[in-house]
Amino acid sequence: MTVAHTGALRWSFRPFLRAFQTICLVLLACGSVWSVARAAGTYEGVASCAGSTCHGRNEGDGKVVRQDELRIWQEPSSKTGAHSRASAVLSTPRGERIASALGLGKAGSATACLGCHATNAPASARGARYQISDGVSCEGCHGAASGWLSSHYALPATHASNVAAGLVPLERPKVRAQVCLDCHFGSSDTGQFVTHAMMAAGHPRVSFELDLFSSLQQHYNLDADYTRRKGRVDSVQMWAVGQAEAVRRQATLYADPKLGTEGAFPQFYFFDCHSCHRGISDKPDARRTFETNPARPIPFGNPPYNDENIIMLSAVAKVLAPGQGASFDAAARAFHAAMGKGRGEAAAAAQKLASAAGALSDTLSARGYSGGTAFQVISAIASQTTTARFTDYTGSAQAVMAVDTLLNALVREGRVTVGAAAGIRANINRAYAAVSTPEGYNPSAFRSALGQATGAIGRLR
Repeated sequence: MTVAHTGALRWSFRPFLRAFQTICLVLLACGSVWSVARAAGTYEGVASCAGSTCHGRNEGDGKVVRQDELRIWQEPSSKTGAHSRASAVLSTPRGERIASALGLGKAGSATACLGCHATNAPASARGARYQISDGVSCEGCHGAASGWLSSHYALPATHASNVAAGLVPLERPKVRAQVCLDCHFGSSDTGQFVTHAMMAAGHPRVSFELDLFSSLQQHYNLDADYTRRKGRVDSVQMWAVGQAEAVRRQATLYADPKLGTEGAFPQFYFFDCHSCHRGISDKPDARRTFETNPARPIPFGNPPYNDENIIMLSAVAKVLAPGQGASFDAAARAFHAAMGKGRGEAAAAAQKLASAAGALSDTLSARGYSGGTAFQVISAIASQTTTARFTDYTGSAQAVMAVDTLLNALVREGRVTVGAAAGIRANINRAYAAVSTPEGYNPSAFRSALGQATGAIGRLR
């Protein structure tokens, strides 16, 4: 599968790119950085990878890898080039306004920004060709190259030996998720956490879905050679592990007292933005626009935690790890309930939720995946137990991304034809339209559209 993806993938992502401009802006504004604390060695810079005999060709005609990876990485007009533009976006009027509001000075040199907008290696680890203006560079995801750059392409080097020399094994779902989440949710490292203040200043809301984001950034062919060297990549596994690691990361950071609170208030970055950012009316007959969520035992009027990934992980656990699903759901309910008790209780419950999500991640990483797994997960997302939880914009947006991603997996595996998938597109588009803007979100319209789409997919099984 080339970087342009199959026709089915290109067809499927088009409505996503139209309907989720705000969410996708995160790809321009944030990078996926393998934390420098975990990546020993010297960062040699993009120029070290750019030779025409390496990754700098204009055409992807290499015998082992494409060799035009640099061209794809710096593509100016598509999402595949988002990481190369991450540093430049800091100097845009929007970037400067955000930095000015926060008192950070110039955004292009602000530590709070560079942790995700660039591969911000320590001064002592910067090689002669390193440039911070490269944005999120090759080494931002693949790791500092000094240990493997000169040997990774030559015999007798293998993928295993390259990993041993410091190459980050991104084919492993847990590893890839942890790398991406450093910026596509946040980490405790300097400059890798988006606060509520940053979003109030204009930073886009952060959203994460591992398989979809991986596809948007893909610069390699998933061919027989890739499988021989690195193993088979399964989209359902990538999506499921991504959900588990997202919940683990979120809960872990929330439990951190340095990140979970901001002065006298909780750090509202963790909460559902749209539960507070809605119209306010003093009219005595004002109509409530929210719906009670059956999985959130929180006091009336409290802002809910943003549980978009929790909802998805609960659905996938029922199918792929049923023995752990009930305990995860119990941990999630206890976490929501603890929000009404106090910071200490909430932090303790967050740690238990992180542990339950981590156990699910281990199970989902280790288990096998059959051709019908995607059908089963889609059915779980569409079940009455799950759809009753689609009461908020963020959870619903995550759900339609999931169904779209899993349908793509079925097309790639030959379980569903492109023509049959095209027939479902109208319903998926309606579901996207229902979450195209937060202010226009309609829970019942969304559930109807998603139900029709998932029902049509189920009939193809």
